[in-house]
Amino acid sequence: MRDDLRLPASPRFWRSPVRGTWFTAVLGLVLLGGISVLFVTGLVSYAAYNPDLSPVNDTTPDKGALGFYLFDWPAGPSWLYRLSQGVHVTLGVVLVPVLLAKLWSVVPKLFTLPPARSVAHALERVSLLLLVGGALFQFVTGLLNVQLEYVFPGSFYPLHFYGAWVFIAAFVVHAALRTPMAVRAVRDRRRDEAELAAPRPAPPTVSRRGALWLVGGGSLLLFVTTVGQSLGGPLRRTALLAPHGGTDPGGGPNGFQINKTARYAGITDADTHPDAWRLVVTGPAGTVRLSRADLLRLPLHSASLPIACVEGWSTADQWWRGVPLRDLAALAGYEGDPPDVLVESLQRHGAFRRAALRANQVSDPRSLLALYVNGEELSPDHGYPARIIVPAAPGVHNTKWVGRLTFGDL
Repeated sequence: MRDDLRLPASPRFWRSPVRGTWFTAVLGLVLLGGISVLFVTGLVSYAAYNPDLSPVNDTTPDKGALGFYLFDWPAGPSWLYRLSQGVHVTLGVVLVPVLLAKLWSVVPKLFTLPPARSVAHALERVSLLLLVGGALFQFVTGLLNVQLEYVFPGSFYPLHFYGAWVFIAAFVVHAALRTPMAVRAVRDRRRDEAELAAPRPAPPTVSRRGALWLVGGGSLLLFVTTVGQSLGGPLRRTALLAPHGGTDPGGGPNGFQINKTARYAGITDADTHPDAWRLVVTGPAGTVRLSRADLLRLPLHSASLPIACVEGWSTADQWWRGVPLRDLAALAGYEGDPPDVLVESLQRHGAFRRAALRANQVSDPRSLLALYVNGEELSPDHGYPARIIVPAAPGVHNTKWVGRLTFGDL
């Protein structure tokens, strides 16, 4: 049955002359470097959420030793999260053609019989199952998240986190076993390619070098149609594949990207009307209730900051004006160094309606309870009557429609 040319278990079923050790090795080395960067930037993104600060920031229970790399996320430079997450998402999209080509190049080995020749071989096949399955899971869920298609079961945040660790464990084992062979194959193209080359190849229609150019061209096209959402400015219009890329957010001072509208969050005019809305500030000095007019009588400061999101998009720097968070901490009773703060939105349901900020973020003079943007009042979709803006923080921690600030160690 193995020699039946109609079955994929037969080596002669696979006839493409492009497959070969050199072709697979080149793709594998590209993925080795790219996936290593993806993993590191993914860890950085997770650390930016300050998951050890408060349970409201973390939806990955029982992470245990997997949180070994966590640290206090800095408040500067202001573009730090914009850069790290922009690299993570853009590189992930760019590597899709490389990953698909690599899987295509080795697919005959998935059908080899017998499936396990020994215990060691069986373990290798299991590791490959975790490697291929993990890669597909991480890339597919990541792409769906970037496209704002939340069709996967459960929250993307813990799914992607735990999936990354399963995948990277198999990836490290595979890389340790295969990288030396891949390097040798790239250095010496005349090496025996019988392991992957078709024993009965069809007439060639493209060379292996041409196939690599095709893969590289696909990656370049994805780069051009994605990277603009992270860079902003005129290049944003080239981000045709990104929901927050080429779309026009409108004009005027509030004319920049919106992730969650007031209507989507269930925020009504009655919630934000000046006669009804009050900011509740709590600390050792007790509870203070401030109207927007009260806030406007406090010293206002300005900061030029972007909004950067986990989906890889970011705004250009906007000019924000409002009350520094450290001044509100002083109003709550903290005269010296300010503490952490729990920020709560008027939004009643949904993820990230609450967020905790570390003391170093509160103390940064650029961290504001913003009342204006680009010289105009915040629009309802941008968080009127007040929103948080913090340098280098993930966009979801720049809470909109703020209703309560609770200062203290969290």
